[in-house]
Formats: sequence, C-alpha cells, structure tokens
Amino acid sequence: MLDAEDLLADFTPSQPYTMEAAAGAPGTPGVLVVLDGGTVVYVGYTGNLRNRLRQHLTGNRDSSVLHEQVGQLLDNPGDEASAADIADWLGRCEVRWQETDNPEGTKEALVLALSPRFNRQVPKPRR
Repeated sequence: MLDAEDLLADFTPSQPYTMEAAAGAPGTPGVLVVLDGGTVVYVGYTGNLRNRLRQHLTGNRDSSVLHEQVGQLLDNPGDEASAADIADWLGRCEVRWQETDNPEGTKEALVLALSPRFNRQVPKPRR
C-alpha cells in the first residue's frame, strides 16, 4: 500500500502555509493538501491554486470548508474562534500542491487513501 509520501511525490515540497506561500502558487487548476505535523489534514481541488490558498487563509466559514472545520476545532463553548484564530492555526501548518488537469479525480483518490480529518465528505468508492 502507498503511504502519504508516495501519494504526494508529484506535489511541491512542504512549506509553511502563509500568504507568501499562497502568492507563490500558480493560478492554474490543481490539488492542495494541508499538513499538520506531517499528517495530511485536508485535501482540496480548485481551478486556481493561488486564489484558493489565499481564500482558505483570509476567508470566512461560508467561503471555505477548511476554514469552517478548523473553526469548529478551535471553538470553545460560547466563544467562536475568530478568522484570525483560524488563520493563525493554519499558519502553523504546511501546504503542498500539484498542478493537474484532473484536480477532482486526484482529490478524490487522495481523500479515499488518506481520510484527512477536515474532509467531511469522503467520496463513495466507484464500483
């Protein structure tokens, strides 16, 4: 069975998930992975890697599933985590991406193989 490193062999090297990293991403279709302590915690796909990476860092819970999931992790009873808290947590993570003409299929394969904690909707295996 392939491990995460084998599955991510064609992705960029890990780098801190910052606005600088997002700015360095291409504006092309691809798949992104967010890692926490070397473990893939989120897989996403997009038509524009640069914009989507920025959106996860600066967006809100309505614009980003990742933002919502991290917010729920950080929320305390009666005290919802702020956008800054969420961006701060993501900033302690790392990000990698891969340009691809089939971002949806690549994401689906990675979610099935890795079961990342912030990917709620695990695709159904094809028969």
